Amino acid sequence: ASVTRERKKFLEAELENIVTASPHRVEPRCPYFGRCGGCVYQHIDYEHQLALKWRQVKETLRRIGGLKELPMRPFIPSPVEYEYRNRITVHVRDGVIGFFWRESNKLLDIERCPIALNEVNRQLAELRASRPHDGHYTLRASGGPRVFTQANDGVSAALLDLVDRLLSSATGTLIDAYCGAGFFSKRLRTRFEKVIGIDWDPHAIAVARKDANGNEQYIAADVEAELGVQLSSIARSSPEEKRAVIVDPPATGLSKTIVESLTKHQPAQLIYVSCNPGTLARDLATLKTSFRVDSITPLDMFPQTAEIECVAHLIMRKVRDGE
Repeated sequence: ASVTRERKKFLEAELENIVTASPHRVEPRCPYFGRCGGCVYQHIDYEHQLALKWRQVKETLRRIGGLKELPMRPFIPSPVEYEYRNRITVHVRDGVIGFFWRESNKLLDIERCPIALNEVNRQLAELRASRPHDGHYTLRASGGPRVFTQANDGVSAALLDLVDRLLSSATGTLIDAYCGAGFFSKRLRTRFEKVIGIDWDPHAIAVARKDANGNEQYIAADVEAELGVQLSSIARSSPEEKRAVIVDPPATGLSKTIVESLTKHQPAQLIYVSCNPGTLARDLATLKTSFRVDSITPLDMFPQTAEIECVAHLIMRKVRDGE
């Protein structure tokens, strides 16, 4: 290998030739692998991908989160390794249609993406034939409402089942922060006396309200500001053991204001759904003073890529000064 960049604590290098192949090495399916910035693990067999990602999560939580006793659960795999993405976003510039090269703003022309569903690839072919203007285009497999949904249907179902199990003993009031169109709320609404969903996207909130039951309330507002208001309100009207919160923030994680609200008005149970182990670890470093980390479950929402979804289940500490 040849060194391409020197970092403070490590070096980056490019492979020049393989002397002895690892038993875990496989032939990538994608002709663009190595150039496209999307997939980085196609040359590794799937079981070993999961093992590597599991170790990455564990090391990140220890290094950034300072979590010494890690209640890590087994990795939940994707039911399919390829043809799982129900949407992709491609970019168009000067007649080139595709994704960015790895670590570059240069576009790589893509005719087909092997991790996308066939229906999505058909739409990509139609887009290419239409000679589109420069810009970016999101291609979706379903014709449903244009709101945020998880990109892997099989793992989305497993994620929903997991959160349902983790909150099986919860009752009272549920606050679903970053709720979108009610992905978690709709599944859990019959278990709670009241469900409050908060999201910044008014279109997603409108979709959530369409089939809302009498115990559901969906609020289009800034989550950072509104979550504190709702937590304060239910703290006055219900005991701690009858409060549960789900947070599913973007990759940037939780703001300092949200973390402070959660530690000030502690729910009995907190579910933290994260698409970025680094920011999850950062936030858990603060939350662990008020909550006990009961379990951390990684899910492979994006096989062949370095992306990792995690669900952390936190329990309110009975004794504030430690356990």
